[in-house]
Amino acid sequence: MNFSKKISDIEQNHLLRLRRVANSAQGAIMEIDGKKILNFCSNDYLSLANHPKIKEALIEGVKLYGVGSGASHLVSGHSKSHHILEEALAEHTGQQRALLFSSGYSANLGIFSALRDEIKWSLQDKLNHASLIDGSRLISLPIQRYLHKNLVSLQKKLKKQTGPGLVVTDHIFSMDGDKADISEIDKTLSQTDAILMQDDAHGFGIFNPTIPKHSIYMATLGKSAGVMGAFAAGDDDFIEFLIQKSRPYTYTTAIPPSFCHAGLMSLELIKKGEQKNKLLANINHFKNISRQLGLQFEDSDSAIQPLVIGSSNEALKLSNKLFDEGFFVSAIRPPTVPPNTARLRFTLSAGHSEKQIETLLKKVKDVMA
Repeated sequence: MNFSKKISDIEQNHLLRLRRVANSAQGAIMEIDGKKILNFCSNDYLSLANHPKIKEALIEGVKLYGVGSGASHLVSGHSKSHHILEEALAEHTGQQRALLFSSGYSANLGIFSALRDEIKWSLQDKLNHASLIDGSRLISLPIQRYLHKNLVSLQKKLKKQTGPGLVVTDHIFSMDGDKADISEIDKTLSQTDAILMQDDAHGFGIFNPTIPKHSIYMATLGKSAGVMGAFAAGDDDFIEFLIQKSRPYTYTTAIPPSFCHAGLMSLELIKKGEQKNKLLANINHFKNISRQLGLQFEDSDSAIQPLVIGSSNEALKLSNKLFDEGFFVSAIRPPTVPPNTARLRFTLSAGHSEKQIETLLKKVKDVMA
């Protein structure tokens, strides 16, 4: 295969991805590619990734459990630290039981792999995360999507299904920042033989989750929680079924137990709500200032604030201009988003100041003039 030609084609379509190198901890101000810069593209929404109490807990965890877990959960890698965090996450989400995975992507694939012989179909929101789409592909189910957050579209597609199935949605959509109405989706499924699954990767720790009875809940610990890993939560028998049938769970080395020890501290900080309140205030301030400046952001009440540009080339140019001016904002392009909807994806954190937000938005208006 001519990979050089393939890479050249990607670049010509303005879709080439480049990795910038961070030389500092996550935060509102970082050193990226040797340059001090204001960071507005991290998923560290609650600014916990560099929190002193969590760092202390991680160090304590290393002293207690060492560095690596050494094996999968079903061999010798399931530590007391994993077990305690799973129990804490179950209690926090109001579910009977929780199960840790190494990442949100792994958790979603793990849930689908376990359900391979249990469901005949799946229906997904048009804008679901790639890991959910890949979950359907993994178990050879046709990719069926209903229109974004459109219950009428969902109902029409439900009528065409037979046998047990899975309806899957993000809670907070990762590239748009808007929310699915979980309660209304659950009502729509009340007369069907379908299970509801939600991916709350971008909402966990910020918004109180709605988790209907007998549904499947997945959330990550590497975003708002500031550590690593993910978890599935639900009924006791479903979690036990995952342990027995989920291939990404069975055949993966467990995440380091020290991170679970740190995760417990993160969960305590999340429960206090101080970081969440700072973030929500920053979201409101961002929206108010952007309206005053006449900037047309998408309708989002989450930490994700997209500004749709359209052209991939233009979005990339604007992202680079902002970087040159001292602001790190990602240009999101296809296939991550649909064609002709390339955008600047601004993400807010508890650690941003009002002045930093105001300075950013004024600069955005200048570079777009």
